[in-house]
Amino acid sequence: MSRGLPKAIRTDNGKEFCGRAMLTWAHPRGVQLFLIEPGKPNQNAYIESFNGRFRDERLNEHWFTSPPHAQVGVGAWRREYNEERPKKGLGGLTPSAYAKQLIAKAVKLIQDSKASCY
Repeated sequence: MSRGLPKAIRTDNGKEFCGRAMLTWAHPRGVQLFLIEPGKPNQNAYIESFNGRFRDERLNEHWFTSPPHAQVGVGAWRREYNEERPKKGLGGLTPSAYAKQLIAKAVKLIQDSKASCY
């Protein structure tokens, strides 16, 4: 499922996020970049938690021999994470099911809208 580009990305101050390549990619696409304050990982707690889980479950457990091998392994983990694991914070839904629910609500709001009256 493709959702398009984010409107904004919040990152830590790592060189991979502060470099010219990231700026060159984000600016022409209209993606805003927000950096957390140095030493304040709690300002981006969700992604810090996700990164820890990803590191423990995939990166620390597997030795990837090539970029294609990593793409397959990470892709399998991503599918499992998004489509098979319910999350308490999403009301017991998987991220994929939750996204579908949000899309259905948005479509209903658009169809029920009386915007043409204004």
